[in-house]
Parts: sequence; C-alpha cells; structure tokens
Amino acid sequence: MNQRFESERKKMVDEHIIRRGITDERVIEAMLKVPRELFVEEAFQEKAYGDHPLPIGCGQTISQPFMVALMTQYLKLSGTERVLEIGTGSGYQAAVLAELAQKVYTIERIKILFEKAQKILLEKIRYKNIITVLGDGTLGLPNFAPFDRIIVTAASSDVPKILTDQLAENGILVVPKGDKFIQTLTIITRRDGELITQDAGGCVFVPLIGKYGWKEEN
Repeated sequence: MNQRFESERKKMVDEHIIRRGITDERVIEAMLKVPRELFVEEAFQEKAYGDHPLPIGCGQTISQPFMVALMTQYLKLSGTERVLEIGTGSGYQAAVLAELAQKVYTIERIKILFEKAQKILLEKIRYKNIITVLGDGTLGLPNFAPFDRIIVTAASSDVPKILTDQLAENGILVVPKGDKFIQTLTIITRRDGELITQDAGGCVFVPLIGKYGWKEEN
C-alpha cells in the first residue's frame, strides 16, 4: 500500500472525521482502512483525501469522506447486519460498509460505474461480503429483504414505500431527502411496525433516478 496515501488517509481521519464529531470507533477504523484513492479517477488521486466530493464520471460523484462517515455512523452497525445500499457509485461507501456489516447488497443503475466498482470491490480489494447488482435502486431488492439497514446515497424527494417495506423491525434507513439541489439527511427507524423519522442536518447529493425517484433528464 502506498505510504503517502496512508499518511494522507490518517490526516483526513484526524482532521475531517474525528475533529468534526464522528465518535464510533468502528467507523473511524473503517475510514482508516479503506483506500479511497482506488475509488477516484486517476486524474483526481492527488485530491483523494480532501474533504470534498469528486467527480467519478457519468454526472456522478464520490461523497466527501465526512458525509460517508456520518451516514455510516447513523446506521449503528455492530457487525451482524445485512445492509442494502442504493447507489453504488464509485463503490467507496460499499467498501466502508463491508468493513462493518455482515453482508452488503449494493445497487447501481449506470453500467459503466457498476463495472468499475465491481472490479475494485471484488477483484482489487476482494471483499467476500459484498453482492453487486446492476439495476434500478429505487426498487430495492425485495427478493433479499428484509434488510437490517438501508442507505440511500442519492437525493430523494420522498422515501419510496417499496424501500421502507424492505426494512426489518428495528432497522434503520438513512436517506438524503429534499429537492434536486439541497436535502436534509433523514434517519428512519422501524419500531413496532411504525416508522420514526429524525432529521440530521443539511446535505447535497445527486438526484436518485429511477421508477420511484426522479426521472432521468435527456
């Protein structure tokens, strides 16, 4: 592993993860371990550990490290959970989840990004607990439901019922909810069959495209 990137990764975690309030030790360890430089375009590798999103092609981005850590912390993973991720993108978030959960199912609708992420996750890093799926993430994966945790890494105007229906009892769903330009990070917990919603501050994500999301612009 490149020692320079290791040093930059530690600096990123110290300055942008721990100092900004991430306290879950397992999340911190995962952020220290996953090589973010593998998930960005070669032209942006020098910026891999800056605390900002970066373009990954096809109009999509890799989320800023702090947001990845924050959303992951809200999932409260202990290591036994089955997690569904909507929007694989670069694959970075899936890698962090794979360090913390028993099994990760991740869906990407854009074939080019799906193939890139699959190669990194399954061939380069060789995660054994990730299942990659090409398809419409707004449909979830009902054949594999229920899931203990669901994380949506794109902005939804509302949370598709088909996704909340796939959330297990005591499960947690994290989703950026709002319009196409600014959203509120929303935490949904299923308890005694009811959905309890908590707002966790503002955020900005690319739109969630699909049957139960935004329509793709031509």
